[in-house]
This record gives sequence, C-alpha cells and structure tokens, in this order.
Amino acid sequence: NLSPVEIIEKGFTEADVHRVIHLIKVNEYKRRQSPPGIRVTQCDFGTTWRHPITNKFEQ
Repeated sequence: NLSPVEIIEKGFTEADVHRVIHLIKVNEYKRRQSPPGIRVTQCDFGTTWRHPITNKFEQ
C-alpha cells in the first residue's frame, strides 16, 4: 500500500517502479476480460449461485 514515490525512496529505481506499475495495470486489464472461474466447493449451489454476474446486477 505504498505510493510510487515511497517505493522509490526505499531504494528501487524509478524505471523499475514505473515498469512494474505498468505491468500490473496491463495484467488487471486482461484479467477483467477473462470469464469468471468455476467454484469448486461442497456446496456449489448456495445463495451466491442465484445472483447474475452480468448486466450490472446490484444487490
């Protein structure tokens, strides 16, 4: 939970910090494009199963 400036002050190079931040943002962008994974539990069809995950559903 540190800002980029705080990370640089801890001794990391500015180029490395900005590169890692960029890679994390790109990864998050691609992660949100993938479908949600399956749920593997003993109670697969509980109350969470009934909630839609598309069309901006809000409870």
